[in-house]
Amino acid sequence: MTDSLPETMKAAHFGAAGGPEVLRLESLPVPRPGPGEVLIKVAFAGVNRPDVIQRMGFYPPPPGASPLLGLEVSGTVTALGEGVTSWLPGQRVCALTPGGGYAEYCLVPADHCLPVPQDLPMDQAAALPETLFTVWHNVFERGWASEGETLLVHGGTSGIGSMAIMLGKLFGLTVIVTCGGADKCAEALKIGADHAIDYKAQDFVAEVARITGGKGVELVLDMVAGDYVARNLQCLADDGRHVTIAVQGGLQATIPMAEVMRRRLTLTGSTLRPRSNQFKALLAQEIRQLAWPLVESGELRPVMDQTFALADAAGAHARMEAGSHIGKIVLKVG
Repeated sequence: MTDSLPETMKAAHFGAAGGPEVLRLESLPVPRPGPGEVLIKVAFAGVNRPDVIQRMGFYPPPPGASPLLGLEVSGTVTALGEGVTSWLPGQRVCALTPGGGYAEYCLVPADHCLPVPQDLPMDQAAALPETLFTVWHNVFERGWASEGETLLVHGGTSGIGSMAIMLGKLFGLTVIVTCGGADKCAEALKIGADHAIDYKAQDFVAEVARITGGKGVELVLDMVAGDYVARNLQCLADDGRHVTIAVQGGLQATIPMAEVMRRRLTLTGSTLRPRSNQFKALLAQEIRQLAWPLVESGELRPVMDQTFALADAAGAHARMEAGSHIGKIVLKVG
């Protein structure tokens, strides 16, 4: 199956950690699939915040993962590892990857792939897995979101934020988001948020209280942590749930534990990349059953920001760090 593969491929990689400028196009060996793996000829690769953090030297890949950046791709199955019967060479797929997406070929566990519908462009397919897996697990599995509840999301125009808005609305939630500036608030409302709060001009705690008539929200999806946590807890209704998925505002938080007890609040969080392959396979299976039909019907499509060439991965990272993007940034690889 692998005899016809080229020996080398182009990949965007870096030596020493640093700013976006450390990313360079390199020639590296094409990997060969092991048992249970598929090799994908990459069409597009999604760019995500963890890529930026890894490039800066703060988020090393888990043991056994590719040192290359890139946690999601779209492309075609090129070679099958031993025991793989779920895919055929030539099939269009997108996948959550343990790393290695910023390259012409990427190894992925076969059961982390999802089929790309014929009417879904490949750039959009590459922009789905990381945010869809993350939001599905944290909002619906860990956060127990259910129809009729209200969700507060910080960073409403980010890739995660826009996915949380769309999935939330498709599953019957009222969605409140915070954004930095009136323009981003307007974009979040276009994406489908019910309410958008400009955190630079308004106190989001007071605004959530106003919007909910003092009741608060059932669930907060938090990407900030730090001093936002205590404020988020003020936004929660009794029995509310707080799910942290990133710590952009700081690693430490001061929590009023008497309030947690009195109001029966639940605090949890997760990070997806270090989870086991088996866990991700089960998550992919659940997404394929419950959320992927919305992709196949066209009801769920990622919000796209800008596409960069693989050779300009540095430009993609600079755009993400500038914070002006709306939705997903992707790299064109193939």
